[in-house]
Amino acid sequence: MKNLHLSKNALTVLQKRYLKKDSRGRVVETPLAMFERVAANIASAELFYNRRVDVKAAQQAFLRMMTELEFLPNSPALMNAGRELQQLSACFVLPVEDSLNSIFEAVKQTALIHQSGGGTGFSFSRLRPCNDRVLSTSGIASGPVSFMRVFNMATEVIKQGGTRRGANMGILRVDHPDIVEFITVKEDPLELTNFNLSVAVTDEFMRAVESEKDYSLVNPRTGRPVKRVSASRIFDLMVESAWKSGEPGILFLDRINRDNPTPRIGSIEATNPCGEQPLLPYESCNLGSINLAPLVTRKGKKAVLHKQRLAELIRLGVRFLDNVIDMNRYPLPQIEQITKGNRKIGLGIMGFADLLVELGIPYESQEALDTARQIMKSIQQMAWEASEELAKERGVFPNFGGSVFDRPREKRPRNATTTTIAPTGTLSIIAHCSSGIEPLYAISYVRTAMDQVRLLETHPLFLKMAKHYKFWNPKVIKAITASESIQDIQEIPEEIRKLFVTAHDISHEFHARIQAAFQQYTDNAVSKTVNFPKTATPQDIRKVFLLAYHEGCKGITIYRSGSRERQVLSCTDSQYC
Repeated sequence: MKNLHLSKNALTVLQKRYLKKDSRGRVVETPLAMFERVAANIASAELFYNRRVDVKAAQQAFLRMMTELEFLPNSPALMNAGRELQQLSACFVLPVEDSLNSIFEAVKQTALIHQSGGGTGFSFSRLRPCNDRVLSTSGIASGPVSFMRVFNMATEVIKQGGTRRGANMGILRVDHPDIVEFITVKEDPLELTNFNLSVAVTDEFMRAVESEKDYSLVNPRTGRPVKRVSASRIFDLMVESAWKSGEPGILFLDRINRDNPTPRIGSIEATNPCGEQPLLPYESCNLGSINLAPLVTRKGKKAVLHKQRLAELIRLGVRFLDNVIDMNRYPLPQIEQITKGNRKIGLGIMGFADLLVELGIPYESQEALDTARQIMKSIQQMAWEASEELAKERGVFPNFGGSVFDRPREKRPRNATTTTIAPTGTLSIIAHCSSGIEPLYAISYVRTAMDQVRLLETHPLFLKMAKHYKFWNPKVIKAITASESIQDIQEIPEEIRKLFVTAHDISHEFHARIQAAFQQYTDNAVSKTVNFPKTATPQDIRKVFLLAYHEGCKGITIYRSGSRERQVLSCTDSQYC
């Protein structure tokens, strides 16, 4: 195995979070040893299905794609595979029913999941509203938001497996009587700091917004409407709050459930913390991402995507993720039962913006949209083919009966879902590529990660071109590090500026359209942030929320620069942004 090509920031992240440490906190594992540990552990699942299988061949194939940084599984798999904890999933959804027993059982279960390195999502929509009757005590209820504070505090005091603080997604249906309190709670920056928030909206609500009609708020305890309110007023409140704080996001709940592959098992009410993985109660999912950046090859003078290697990675990635389901040590028996029953996996991509630069395609262009659709269509199609091939070896997923596949001439897959596009935050640092399907945030910026470790990032392809075209000088360096955009730096050739557009150069409408292009061929959902400049108006955000609904997204998250005191990405010189 040749030497790994890891950046300085990748090594920092690996040493801080992923590599084995001894009892005194000293790193006792190399990055190569980590990849070897993970490959050996996940490949050993092959023996469950064929005692004569060449496990070494699978191990070497898995090892190669990780060490070449062509594929990486979600963080818990890198951290825990082949170690005592052996909890390998990133995404969990826990049910919260309308009783103290259920609520505090969920708090305990959340603690166990966070301790093992996973993130949790919840719908609080079943909880009775504030000031509703509590028959058993003749008292009054405190409402969903008050109980969310309990989950938030529990998360605050538990470090995930000693490596990262827990993350939660809190969801409330738009027809819950406490929806106004939920929408506005994070306008106080000290509230629910360990939660992302999303409102679950229905098609009926969205139609009421567009026709400027009222809709009913319904008490979940009784199932009866309690009052009618203006849909536009609630929608505008969501817009205003998102403009102020970046939250809440929106989930299009009916669209999510139309794609639910196992409706007989239950309805989907919640997602994982970043919103890309809708899950049933107690369901978990393991994710992995193919890095498109190193898959560029030359055809004459033209750069093209290496389609044969991409096909190999899809086949291997599906097999790897299916193996993870068998090797996983689940935090709760209920999670193991439904996860193994549906065997959902989420294969996605990272490095999309880098790929476009290599191919000479501007991010904000029709060609970029076409490229997104073509690539994701191929990945989805080949992922299903790989899952069907696995099913011939290992059988279809146990909950196949009654699923959307249980009909003549439908596919017979091993997995109820195969594709998801995750944000790949720290994974993209390890792989030294752009995050998920996001555009470049800036050419040079500071990324805050892992309990406020600050990592300076300068895009390697830009450095390479700058040196090739000989415009890398102190004046240009100073201008780049002081801004989120290079479009006004005249010393940089125009053709380079067109390729290296950044998140704030791109119109917010196009952010939503690129997400929709990927969503068209993604089984689960797509994590993407629509970045707005500080000068954006609430009306700008309203347009994007409506566009996301009409373009077929399953949810949408926005962030207006500077709307939070602390943000993950920032210019290197903060006085300019």
